[in-house]
Amino acid sequence: MKIKNSLFFLLLALIVVSCDKTRVFDEYKSVANSWHKDSIVSFDLPQLDAAKNYNLFVNVRDNNDYPFNNLFLIVSLQRPDRKVVTDTLEYQMTEADGSLLGDGFTDVKESKLFYKENVKFNLKGKYKITIQQANRETGKIAGVTELKGINDVGFRIESKE
Repeated sequence: MKIKNSLFFLLLALIVVSCDKTRVFDEYKSVANSWHKDSIVSFDLPQLDAAKNYNLFVNVRDNNDYPFNNLFLIVSLQRPDRKVVTDTLEYQMTEADGSLLGDGFTDVKESKLFYKENVKFNLKGKYKITIQQANRETGKIAGVTELKGINDVGFRIESKE
């Protein structure tokens, strides 16, 4: 009976993963439940089809230790020609009652945060994404040194088909 259940769940997991046909790149890096303000998470992107358009997402896994309603990020896209496009982004991370938004059955939630739409990677060479947290406490100028409650930071690219 246990083998039968294990095979069923393995098959179910394979079906779920194989249904994700738009995924081109999806990678996470751990920040160990506390993201330092000077810690920059970076991703080297694969070579992408210059003829296609892509949607880009920042993924965050957080838990109940996350102390804020919003998350502020500085996200930079470095192109092969060394041009860097930097955006300061704000995302809502909780409901009005303080419960975390995102997917998950435990206290760890996964949020897929929209970054850019219809992006073309039409230059040959390496593209790189860097992500840094930029949260601040109300009324304070200095950023939060250790942002608690963030487990992992990820980046995802989906093809527009």
